[in-house]
Amino acid sequence: MEIDRRNNYKFSAWAPEFGTSDSDRTEPEGTETPMLGICFSELQNKFFSSVTKTYAKHKQCSPLLQILKQNTGSQLEGPWLRNFNENKFILVYQLLYHIEKHTHALAVIDRHYISLILKEFHNCPSMGHMSEEQKKERVGSTAWWPQWEQELSKYINTCEKVQKANSKHGKNYGLLQHIDEPEHPWETINTDWVKGLVPGRKENLNAYLFIVERYSKSVRFLSCHKENTAMDTSLIFWNNIIATCGVPKIIISDRDPKCTSEYWINLYDMLGTKLAFSTAYHPQTHGVAEVMI
Repeated sequence: MEIDRRNNYKFSAWAPEFGTSDSDRTEPEGTETPMLGICFSELQNKFFSSVTKTYAKHKQCSPLLQILKQNTGSQLEGPWLRNFNENKFILVYQLLYHIEKHTHALAVIDRHYISLILKEFHNCPSMGHMSEEQKKERVGSTAWWPQWEQELSKYINTCEKVQKANSKHGKNYGLLQHIDEPEHPWETINTDWVKGLVPGRKENLNAYLFIVERYSKSVRFLSCHKENTAMDTSLIFWNNIIATCGVPKIIISDRDPKCTSEYWINLYDMLGTKLAFSTAYHPQTHGVAEVMI
């Protein structure tokens, strides 16, 4: 058996030495020699023989084989030339392999065999419909052709089963709304609660209503009960904030039942205050208050 090692010094250091005569062969006659870096489930040596025949018909692969055999100058183009200059090609048993880090992938150029590989690694029941990154790792260690990653991504994204499994069943997300920075103190505030605290004082207070003033980023903590209603919260807010700092133009909060109650909304509507609520599962809107918890 002969191994051509003229193009890649990295691989040649690990390649075993074989004699060319029959007396130097270590394997019994008639046995199939396993192909390097290939692990298909049902492909036999007939497949590799067919792949070898397709090399001669390809305008880039055919001269590459001659270059590897004769170690002459390159007439290649595009990814073939780039990979050749990076010493990523090697010829083993008349089969062309592409070397990337520690993997040796069989170079496949015929569209029929490329389709066969894509189906084998994506549609085969034993492979399953894994993530795109897992598929790239499996295919990349087995086969190579120019722009194979883009083609694999397109194949996965156009798969009917993948489309059905990854389709969105909920409503479309709304557009992000910009929050204008205030020009004066207590013009815009964020509110939130810290609940479930150990009861303290004689009133057994077990929660905090805290207010973040967006202009100066100052914070006020107001003791309360987690069982407080919207009316109780309004009285606390009125006595501690409005009475000392004035009526804010905008109050930003999450969708707590107290903040979305009819009483709370009507009260601040009469005061001329705009209530801005964060959307579900999007804490960034309420981030100034969230970081204080």
